[in-house]
Amino acid sequence: MLKMFWPVIVVVLANTFYNICQKSTPNDINPFFALLITYLVAAFITAILFLTTSHGFNGVCTELHKINWASLALGVAIVCLEIGMMYLYRVGWNVSVGPFICNTALAVVLLIVGCFFYKESVNIKQIIGLVICTGGLILISL
Repeated sequence: MLKMFWPVIVVVLANTFYNICQKSTPNDINPFFALLITYLVAAFITAILFLTTSHGFNGVCTELHKINWASLALGVAIVCLEIGMMYLYRVGWNVSVGPFICNTALAVVLLIVGCFFYKESVNIKQIIGLVICTGGLILISL
């Protein structure tokens, strides 16, 4: 059971800390400089984790040949996500509402994407959930 839920716990804890950090970023700093420092720290930690879980520097060439478009597109998506969240707070969204709206809207969009692009089945419970989420988005946005 823990095997199934430890990633959920990590995501929830990391996302909580992420939103606290985003909300705490000073408004007067250039957001791209703040992200530059963020990514330098992330790159350093990721490099250490890569080197400790692979064959050191020898593994770089091996892994480099496995890279496809998804890693590059993910980099673009992460920058857009980060800057979007930073501006979400800068324009005045509350930490208790802004991410909730974004994540609920994301769940709705991903349900649609899963259905149409990945041929995932959608059952009546998911459709009811989609309607409830949409209604919740409307209510919380008022």
